[in-house]
Order: sequence, then structure tokens, then C-alpha cells
Amino acid sequence: MKGLSVHLFNEKKPVWQGVIGLLSIFFVILVSIYTFYFLKHDPTLTNLDERLQAVSFQHPLGTDHLGRDVLTRLLLGGIQTIGYSSLALIVALLIGIPFGLISGYKRGLVDRIFMRIADGFLAFPDTIVAIVLSGLLGPGIGNLVLAIVLVKWVSYARLVRSTVLSESQKDYVLVAKINGLSSIKIMQKHLFPHIVGNVLVLASLDLGKIILLISSLSYIGLGAQPPTPEWGAMLNDSRPYFESKPELMLYPGLAIVVVVLLTNMLGDYLRDHFDVKKEIRK
Repeated sequence: MKGLSVHLFNEKKPVWQGVIGLLSIFFVILVSIYTFYFLKHDPTLTNLDERLQAVSFQHPLGTDHLGRDVLTRLLLGGIQTIGYSSLALIVALLIGIPFGLISGYKRGLVDRIFMRIADGFLAFPDTIVAIVLSGLLGPGIGNLVLAIVLVKWVSYARLVRSTVLSESQKDYVLVAKINGLSSIKIMQKHLFPHIVGNVLVLASLDLGKIILLISSLSYIGLGAQPPTPEWGAMLNDSRPYFESKPELMLYPGLAIVVVVLLTNMLGDYLRDHFDVKKEIRK
């Protein structure tokens, strides 16, 4: 039993899982970009004479209630949903990583102020805080991205801070200080490489959560506004036609599920690959 438990504990995610997740995400992005430049249908142009048409050669997924091509809007919605989710994630990283590095390395007053700010943000669930901030800032995809950044940067800053607090007490950092390296050089050359793996894992898992958050808030009218093609907004637009034409909600809903599953698959692989305790368990 002991051998079996150790085997299960050491079981790794296969390499193909991470490769498929990464390549699939890139494929979705490339197809969306191709659609943006080469497909002939205008995603915002309405034509009531062609509303709610069935699948055809001209419209492979049919048309919506305003006569717009569903396939074009679905693929361009990938640019909106994945693009804005990635933007929110990158900005959160650019804020959280330096903040966590400085807070964990300098400590003192800076660290105490950060902890109070972090405690305030973490007192409520991310979704609730994002909804409140989006409501205060007003509807719009830009304000929604800003609200998500204000929510998400704290988790990255706390992760980086905890890693830096642990690493800054080790001998190689003390030797670097004795040799006269500046704080910036120590953080850049010695501490930053130790946080990359953990941050990358959290970011890959967080991307799926942000996609769900943007889609869900767009669904209730706080994100992308009509006629912008975005998956959450498309779900909202198709809601009155669910009984007569359910595929209008099925397409964007399925796209969200598939992309989130792919990001989680990639995140699981990266979490196993960058597991700092894997050498201890061998």
C-alpha cells in the first residue's frame, strides 16, 4: 500500500497534455485573427431579411436574431474574450510581481502596508469584488478589465512575496549582499528566477478563471456592450431565443468551456513540471 501511494503521489501529467493545451490556445487565437482579416461577413452589420437562418454554405453556423453571421461573431469573440483576459492577466502580473518582490525583500513598513491592502482585497471573493468594481466604474469592457486587474494583482503579489521571504534568508542571497550587489541586482538575478515557475503555473490556471469572469460579467451587462462580438455578450443576446434556436447559446457556451478546459490542462501540466518539491518526493 505504501508503494502504491508513493507511485500515485509521484504520478506526472503526460507531456502531450501541456503541448495540446498550448497549441490549441494558439490555434484559437490564430483562427480568430484570420477571421478578423479575411472573412467577408461584417460581425456588426445587421440584416433582418436573413435573421435566424439555419446552417448553410454561406453561413456555416447560421445567423443570429439580427441577421449577423454567427461563425464570424464567434471567432471574433475569441479575440475579445481571450485577448482582454490575457491583457488583464498581463497587467496584473506587471503590478503584482514588482510589488511582491519589493514587499518581500524590503519588509518593514512597505510590507506592512501591502499586507493591509491585500487583506482588504482578500476579505471578499474575487467575483464579488469584480462585480462591485465593475458596477462602480460603469459598464464597458475597459472598465471590466480594470476591475479584474484590481482584483487579481494581489494574489500574484502575495505569491511572490512568500517566495521572496523564503529565498532571501538563504546563503546565496547573504553572499550576494556581502559581495556588495545592489538590491535591484539581487532581486533581478537571484530572486526573480525562483518565482517564475510558481507565477507561470498560477497565471496559466488563472487565465481560465478570468475568461469565465469576463464572460459571466458580460452576460449580465457589465462587460462588452452590443454590438461587440464577445462570448459572454453573445450568450446574453441569444437568451430570448433559447427555446426556438438554442444553438445560438450553445456555440459561445461551448467555446468558453473548451478554452477554459485547455487552459486548465496547460496549467495542470505546468504545475507538475515546475513542482519545486518533486526532487524531495523522488
